[in-house]
Amino acid sequence: MTPHDNQYIYGLRAVIEALEAARDIDKILLKRDMNGDSVQQLLALAREHQVPVQRVPVQRIERVTRKNHQGVVALMAAVTYYKLEQVLPMIYDNGDNPFFVILDGVTDVRNFGAIARTCECAGVSAIVIPETGSVSVNGDAVKTSAGALNYLPVCRERNIVDAVRYLRDSGVTIVSTSDKNAVTYTSANLTGPVAIVLGAEDRGISPEVMRLCDVRCTIPEFGNIHSLNVSVAAGIMIYEVVRQRFADNQQIQ
Repeated sequence: MTPHDNQYIYGLRAVIEALEAARDIDKILLKRDMNGDSVQQLLALAREHQVPVQRVPVQRIERVTRKNHQGVVALMAAVTYYKLEQVLPMIYDNGDNPFFVILDGVTDVRNFGAIARTCECAGVSAIVIPETGSVSVNGDAVKTSAGALNYLPVCRERNIVDAVRYLRDSGVTIVSTSDKNAVTYTSANLTGPVAIVLGAEDRGISPEVMRLCDVRCTIPEFGNIHSLNVSVAAGIMIYEVVRQRFADNQQIQ
């Protein structure tokens, strides 16, 4: 399916100008063999604004547009991305109890939309995703979330390990779901500042992130397949936080 015109910007100069204007760009597709001063300028601006650039065959770009793309297309984000360094201090300043959901490599847009919908209903402070290897927050994601992404902040971080470390150093307890060395999820204390980590559909939570987790929880499974969908696991963990905070007489955001 070809994206609508307002979902992308094409042409080298147009993409450079969009980066200079700090437009919310999900990613840039750049023809694999393109070089030159303007390309170097584009790459430098993309690094400055933390926009991922993918070197791809021209056929990949032409699946997006057949117009005069000049070897570059910027796919626009459907939401405004935030940084944890912006969001977390505001939460503390407002006297709220931080509640984050970190998605370590979730790539399925339906799972992402379902998780975002649950997060918004449960008063989650923000979703955190990595810059690369993650779902694109595009129009399909917003639609799948039933519009929740219009209200729920999404923090896109260049390095998810550094993001987890920042939250941990800022007093947020990092909680993962794991079937090893774990306590039952209802036994963990989730009443304080907390970030729930959920892993990719195929490989789970990366070892680097898992090593930073303060608490590892397990969700009991009694069937034969032992494989909960990530959006279902998210719903269980998110609403356990809500349950415990209600029991602790906390006001949910």
